[in-house]
Amino acid sequence: MFTSSSLSGSKREQYAQLAEQAKALLAGERDRIANAANLSALVYHALPDLNWVGFYFYDGTELVVGPFQGLPACVRIPLDKGVCGAAARSRQTQRVEDVHAVPDHIACDAASRSELVVPLIAPDGALIGVFDLDSPALARFDTDDQAGLEAIAALFVASLG
Repeated sequence: MFTSSSLSGSKREQYAQLAEQAKALLAGERDRIANAANLSALVYHALPDLNWVGFYFYDGTELVVGPFQGLPACVRIPLDKGVCGAAARSRQTQRVEDVHAVPDHIACDAASRSELVVPLIAPDGALIGVFDLDSPALARFDTDDQAGLEAIAALFVASLG
């Protein structure tokens, strides 16, 4: 049920299918660690050309690594540093075609070339954290990826209750 080979059609159709798989994984579960772990694994294995997928949670001061798939990650990210910090600070998705063009990019994996980071905002406006995806491919993420991954991030936030 949860494999990349089960995704078919256009990229938008594939993201719709992936969202349905995410809903099934999240159904009835409110624990953020469990849901972040399952979503990280689902997305990492379903989408091509990714080398890191995971969550950073806001602890009131900085972002702290949560469940992820990929190589070991930076543990703490200040809100004034890197692409994850920019997404958390601005509360806007950051889609970066070439991370080497970002002066304060934090390189946890030297193989990363592009990045997409979606802020996770609670219904009351509080910052929960960010959903972070890295790719070894330059310009890996387009507007369809952004929309699809923002929808999956929204499902995660909704699962928290």
